[in-house]
Amino acid sequence: MKALPLPAYPNKVLLAWAEAITGHEELRDWLMGSDYPELGVFCHALNNEPTSRAWLRHRGHAHLMALIEGAEGKPNAVEWLRTEGGNVLADMALAADNDEDALARLMRGDPDINGIWALIALRIQHVKNGIEEANNDVHRIDPN
Repeated sequence: MKALPLPAYPNKVLLAWAEAITGHEELRDWLMGSDYPELGVFCHALNNEPTSRAWLRHRGHAHLMALIEGAEGKPNAVEWLRTEGGNVLADMALAADNDEDALARLMRGDPDINGIWALIALRIQHVKNGIEEANNDVHRIDPN
């Protein structure tokens, strides 16, 4: 299996990222002020903040941006991740886009390693599904 093209983040940073993804603002802010600002910016980009998405692209974090786009159902992003980032990132994007087979693949093997990637994918899935649900809520659609 191809290695992740991401830095070898310490486990506590990955756990903080997982919590920040689902809205823990203190941890998100801590990430942004740490040696890992890309993970904090990712949280804003995941919530469709255009400046954050541009920041990820322009600062060399294309893999993180492709992870978001793959979670949004863009097959080109998933294929790019599989080619450039390996199966783990591609499966994270697919799992975040509600693909149960991809989630099962993520959960195979060493739970200390693969479990955290599955956790992050599920957190991304939760956020993206919430955004999609809000976008499709007939009570929030402007009739004008």
